[in-house]
Amino acid sequence: MPASRRTASTYLVLLLPHVFAGPVSIKVDVSSVISNFTPFNTFFGFDEPNYAYLSYGEQLLGELGALGPTQTYFRTHNLLTTGNGTPNLKWGSTNAYTEDSNGSPIYNWTIIDRISETYLKNNVKPYLQVGFMPKALATSPEPYNFTFQAVSATEKKKVDSWYWEIWNEPNIPYWNGTTEQFYMLHDYAITSIRRTIPKARVGGPEVAGGPGNDDYLGRFINHTLYGKNALTGEVGTPLDFLSSHAKGQPVWINATEGNPAHLRLGIYAQLKNIDDALGVIASFPEVRDKPIVIGEMDPDGCAACVSPQYGYRNGIMFPSYTAASFARALDLSLKHGVNLRGTLTWAFEYDGHEYFDGFRVLATNGIDKPVLNVHRILAQMVGKRVAARSSGQVPLEDAVKKSINGTQTDVGVLSTYDEQTKKLFIFVWHYHDDDLPKPDADVQLDISRLTGCGERMVLKHYRIDDDHSNAYTKWLRMASPQNLTSAEYAELKAAGQLQMLGKEDKVDIREGKTDVTFTLPIHGTSLLVLEG
Repeated sequence: MPASRRTASTYLVLLLPHVFAGPVSIKVDVSSVISNFTPFNTFFGFDEPNYAYLSYGEQLLGELGALGPTQTYFRTHNLLTTGNGTPNLKWGSTNAYTEDSNGSPIYNWTIIDRISETYLKNNVKPYLQVGFMPKALATSPEPYNFTFQAVSATEKKKVDSWYWEIWNEPNIPYWNGTTEQFYMLHDYAITSIRRTIPKARVGGPEVAGGPGNDDYLGRFINHTLYGKNALTGEVGTPLDFLSSHAKGQPVWINATEGNPAHLRLGIYAQLKNIDDALGVIASFPEVRDKPIVIGEMDPDGCAACVSPQYGYRNGIMFPSYTAASFARALDLSLKHGVNLRGTLTWAFEYDGHEYFDGFRVLATNGIDKPVLNVHRILAQMVGKRVAARSSGQVPLEDAVKKSINGTQTDVGVLSTYDEQTKKLFIFVWHYHDDDLPKPDADVQLDISRLTGCGERMVLKHYRIDDDHSNAYTKWLRMASPQNLTSAEYAELKAAGQLQMLGKEDKVDIREGKTDVTFTLPIHGTSLLVLEG
């Protein structure tokens, strides 16, 4: 979001008396365990596979692989697309399958190997999408036996812990065949994977729009459980995990007498996608305990597009949206009694583009955007989820049905406690769909039943706002240079890292209780870590 509106137009707060945050009470009960907790945000993806092995791409993969103790996975399109491997917006290629003049297949795994090996040496494992159709097979893909050959190329790799899925969003024009033809492709490919890698983790269907149109997700599950496998002729196709996609719905709001023109994110659309998809999965007892990955989970539907309603991507609106939506995805999984394993952010980086060009990416020419820092926060939260309640948090059902664009901003909280290390993590965000100035939240944080940690604990307070963990606002204050000096680049590089709000402090623990007060600006996020 433009820093000029955030700084020079702060007076607009005075024009918005109907929007409030004000005093917020957050209570954390460390002894009240809600569930086990594993960081679920370490999944990422991108349309273009070839950026992975370019300079800034590999650098970013190294950062993603180092996020935390939980394994990072990466999903990409175009792994079987025909071409010379030149990356471009929305496109990429590997030339894995071509044919000679006699129509005989020619397999070339050079680029695919380069991509996967770049992942692995940076502690990132593939979430491998088998697709798209090679050009030589685009008009007549039958027989589908080529999928067996494609999978056989990986036979000697250690791939049991990868995710394997077929195609992308087969319920929309990514797939131009019939549903039954997709089932055939899926059956051939999944069966081939399992024949080659008996313990491979296979799933799908990466459907668009939650459950998709006409209950596509439900029909797919029904086919994998009870349908005839097109290759084996037997009933059923292996299914180890389920995946669907969830996108927000941003719009541009024209100026009115009370408000300037501004963008408005639509978190409700994404949450409804998730709610509906999880509801479908929960209706099948055979699969409700299987891991679920939201295979694309983003505020909008086009990473490589730039328009006014996508103007949230450079600043702190993106990380606050991510916080508010990812935490609620977890809450929706509890509501439906299902196993949410991952929420995949469809964003990476484009080498050779201008700084802060407005694309949905995690970094720009090696400079991390604020959104990457929210992943740094989530990735270090371990242990068990404990009870945390905020008087300023918009109720889950209201956020799903009405979004978060009314009179109340969303001051939410997610907390975990690691019994082994005696670390308490308290993640707090301040979100609203509208990109407009709003009052700070005055947070009173009360922690209770913190036992076995001594009489004093160290408090570290990490912050993402306009002045912390934010290379974008630093760049704006430099007058938005495109030709950076080495000193400017180093300054932006440092500004893009997760930073603390002041120095670490010590707090007294009396009868298992302590309290902390702080203010949180709109679209700011905080992680408070208490450790013995």
